[in-house]
Amino acid sequence: METNREALDRFAQSLKARGSPQTEARYVRACESLIAAADTAPLSQLKRHDIQRALAKLHAGGLAPRTLAVTLSAWRSWFRYLAKTDASINLTVFTGLKAPKAPKRLPNTLTETEAVRLVAPPDTEKTSPTSARDQAMFEVLYGCGIRIGELIGLDIGDVDLVSGEIRVFGKGRKERVAPLGAPACNAIAAWLLERAHNGGDAPEVALFLGARGERISAPVVRRALKSRARERGISSHVYPHRLRHSFASHVLQSSGDLRAVQELMGHASIASTQVYTHLDFQHLAKVYDQAHPRARKKRTTS
Repeated sequence: METNREALDRFAQSLKARGSPQTEARYVRACESLIAAADTAPLSQLKRHDIQRALAKLHAGGLAPRTLAVTLSAWRSWFRYLAKTDASINLTVFTGLKAPKAPKRLPNTLTETEAVRLVAPPDTEKTSPTSARDQAMFEVLYGCGIRIGELIGLDIGDVDLVSGEIRVFGKGRKERVAPLGAPACNAIAAWLLERAHNGGDAPEVALFLGARGERISAPVVRRALKSRARERGISSHVYPHRLRHSFASHVLQSSGDLRAVQELMGHASIASTQVYTHLDFQHLAKVYDQAHPRARKKRTTS
């Protein structure tokens, strides 16, 4: 009769054949915890309460909800694999089992001062094609709150500088129109001039181009944004999605219109947008603490 360890070794070999060392290591580690919980009992004898008890023990030991979710997924995968050749393996022990929900993390945003400093045009009068392109990208990222995938997917034909709008294709190729502010329109116009003078005859229709004249890639955008943040003295980690979060938070703080922010962000559900109301409340609480006479700490006098 195959031992639990031998069954795991066989499962590990099947994972290795799939070519994902990270998944193999993570799943084998997770399944070893189930072997420990089962002790000497064969896997086929485990009941639903045994699985629940094993999960609860890991949770009590400090395992994070996200890690517990991966652990439960690994156990399920292992049992499904074994059930293909062993009829005694009972897959119903996992029916209805869910890992504890992880607390939602609040989006990481820049302050309004940091965001404005980050996207402000360079002081120098002379601009290079790269600096003009970067300025336009940053203005669009913060000014429209679009995703990095939406940014690099923009074509020249998606931009209407007369009406001040861009056509964006979001998740699932869902189309929406986003407004362009004057700074973004000016930056795009300046970039299009540079683009025309430097390879404008190329067949590439992408709005933003890389060094070789092809559609720009996400890593290039991230590096350019990180470099700009360093130049502007912003020490915290700055990445494209952080500008998207900042856009949503700042618009909500100014307008208080959650539905409008939902439309601008391209969220299918208002629930996805509601996370920014927590940020808005934090902002209001901070203002209250600083400004209201009953909230300010009394100053000590010497």
